[in-house]
Amino acid sequence: MLPILQSCLGIRGKMKDNNIAKKWRFLSGQNNWEGLLDPLDFDLRRCLLHYGDMAQATSDTFNRQKVSKYAGSSMYSKKDFFAKVGLDKANPYSYQVTKFFYGTSGIDMPDAFIFKSLSREAWSKESNFMGFVAVASNDSVALLGRRDIVIAWRGSIQFLEWVNDFQFNLVSASNIFGDGGGGGDPQVHQGWYSVYTSDDPRSPFNKTSARHQVLAEVMRLLEKFKSEEISITVTGHSLGAALATLNAADIVANRFNRPKDLPDKACLVTAIVFGSPRVGDSNFKKIFSVYNEELKALRIRNALDIIPNYPLIGYADVGEELGIDTTKSKYLKTPGNFTSWHILEAYLHGVAGTKDSDGGFQLVVHRDIALMNKFMDIVKDEYLVPVSWWVQKNKGMVQQDDGSWKLMDHEMDDNGDAVSHDD
Repeated sequence: MLPILQSCLGIRGKMKDNNIAKKWRFLSGQNNWEGLLDPLDFDLRRCLLHYGDMAQATSDTFNRQKVSKYAGSSMYSKKDFFAKVGLDKANPYSYQVTKFFYGTSGIDMPDAFIFKSLSREAWSKESNFMGFVAVASNDSVALLGRRDIVIAWRGSIQFLEWVNDFQFNLVSASNIFGDGGGGGDPQVHQGWYSVYTSDDPRSPFNKTSARHQVLAEVMRLLEKFKSEEISITVTGHSLGAALATLNAADIVANRFNRPKDLPDKACLVTAIVFGSPRVGDSNFKKIFSVYNEELKALRIRNALDIIPNYPLIGYADVGEELGIDTTKSKYLKTPGNFTSWHILEAYLHGVAGTKDSDGGFQLVVHRDIALMNKFMDIVKDEYLVPVSWWVQKNKGMVQQDDGSWKLMDHEMDDNGDAVSHDD
């Protein structure tokens, strides 16, 4: 990996106080972020960047080399994961990845969602790495004010190519939500629902669905830390944002945010999502009203990003919205394009710098502008940031003792498996 540039996370350095620990419930939406969005509260900016970086990590670790037999998996193992994706240095918060989870689909999906290797020895022909579950380490609980469980869902890989070719059909989600507590039939996007709920007996990574894998890990962690105060934060970008929204609603509606023997101890569940397409219809939206005491959602939306407008008909927005506008940044090439307005690193730049709804842009929270060129060419040339610099050394090619070169682009897990389905 190229040297990690400084300040990869937007909340670097020693803090003067511990406002996040004191305010965490409000920052997680207990009062629906009243008074915190315009102008954007400083501590909320820090929190949004914190979770946004978790979502970005799912993309940074994703193996997108089709010639690799590990295409579609995570390049890095759970051990030292956050160090490998550049989120440990000068970061006051420490988390441990406890679970990788995998997804498949029962319907045809674009490569942007389910990425397939060209190798006949592919690690899996049916499954993709879809994200991780992590939990705050012991030394960070006091800083955060609680034991935070994070579920980060991976977004689409090929940016916007899928929009024009994708069907936006609604299907019933009553198998998950029943009547949603509102007497209706909650319906959600068929593609999101398929990735979330599909299993495949041919795949050792999807004997159970992504949904089942995540919920089982959440329940395990709740039991482990049930004597503590716990929060559950679900995050993602684009496709990952839609799945995070669906997942958060599922956790609360089916009471997976409560330890088994403490049914009255409900954890606050918050979806922090970036550039999210719409997920479901008006009956799905009602779930967020019915369970409003425990279920919160904050959608961050860039002004010119078209994805939050999709699907156009039959869908409803959920939760609260925070608007940002990266076109006002002096650091970005103009006028930009649909992709540069949608990528997550641009979103996080916008969170760091958007001042208020009246306009203006200033990096209130320091965030390295180099991050926006990880996979793109959107930073102005005058800032001298290489294009698409986030690559493994020699693209994973390693020279052997006999002088030949071999593609070795995947870390082994502790159990010896290059990709582990028995986390």
